[in-house]
Amino acid sequence: MTAGLPLLWMAFVAAGAFIARPMPSRVADLRAGARTASPATDALPRPRVTDRVGIAAIRLWQRVSARPAMPVAPELSRRVGGVILAVLVPLPVLPLAAVPAGAIAWAVPAVAARRRQNRAHAAVASDMPEVVDLLVLGVGAGLSVRQALEAVARRSRGPLAVHLRTVTADVARGRRLADALDDLAARAGDSVRPLVAALVSAERYGAPLGPALDRMADEVRGLRRRRAEEAARRVPVKLLFPLVACILPAFALLTVAPLIAGALKTLRLR
Repeated sequence: MTAGLPLLWMAFVAAGAFIARPMPSRVADLRAGARTASPATDALPRPRVTDRVGIAAIRLWQRVSARPAMPVAPELSRRVGGVILAVLVPLPVLPLAAVPAGAIAWAVPAVAARRRQNRAHAAVASDMPEVVDLLVLGVGAGLSVRQALEAVARRSRGPLAVHLRTVTADVARGRRLADALDDLAARAGDSVRPLVAALVSAERYGAPLGPALDRMADEVRGLRRRRAEEAARRVPVKLLFPLVACILPAFALLTVAPLIAGALKTLRLR
């Protein structure tokens, strides 16, 4: 049994390489032509190996546990497939590394997704001053809340404008503007909650929007200035690692090492 584990591992790796192999150029060209002919299939991404393994494992678990077949979330299938592959690959060679590899494979996608979400929310927060200034101009020109949002969504190119275009699209499909704005904070982050509160108050209760936007413009510009100052103060700390690891050893080799070598040579001659 122990002698057959390396063979099983080699067969598993070969099967994974065969599944993930690149398509021949002729097949790729034919597939590209077929996607051009049918645009509906072009929007469907090709499932990864981890997605296939995860979906197969979840379907098998549902069948064994007599549970109804439910749709599998792509993120869950990707994480489950990654854990299974991370456990099976080192299992025949180094069984003790299978459990840590599975734990890492389960935790890494969650950490990466959280980091992507934080970066997206930070980009939205940095785009707030421009959007608020444009809203101030639109409301000052006599536009309503909906018209101002539509104008900003059309003219702005930042990440917050993408969320505003989603809001205007929901409103165009018949949804109330206040209800569409309530979902904006969940998608764009907590930095837009003051803006959402001001817009919803103006839309639902007729509260004056101009003074609130003026105060918010000053606040978001001051917040962005403070964040820029904090980032500038962190630069010397971040430069310590390349300074200590790269520059100082090279400086020592170019200056101190020749002096030490010359002193040792002089001592030997004497």
